[in-house]
Amino acid sequence: MTTMGRKELEAAIGVILRDEGRLSIDVAELDVGDDLFAAGMTSHASVSVMLALEESFGIEFPERMLRKQTFESVTAIADALTGLIDADVTC
Repeated sequence: MTTMGRKELEAAIGVILRDEGRLSIDVAELDVGDDLFAAGMTSHASVSVMLALEESFGIEFPERMLRKQTFESVTAIADALTGLIDADVTC
């Protein structure tokens, strides 16, 4: 996987959230730290988001990361992805 900057990563997450997150508001109106569940994302939709992220970034979320907090905001998702991508690169 090629490395991307934080803004590009957040933008890619935003596209996935728009397509899979089933948010009640436009993802473009959200700040990266806003609570996605408060914006209408359900636990079912978060699974769809997770699967789309795995496919898009070529990673797999380990069981320890399968918690609501991992997917609660764009920032949380970006942090999780960065950790997974960095771990994959160093392996």
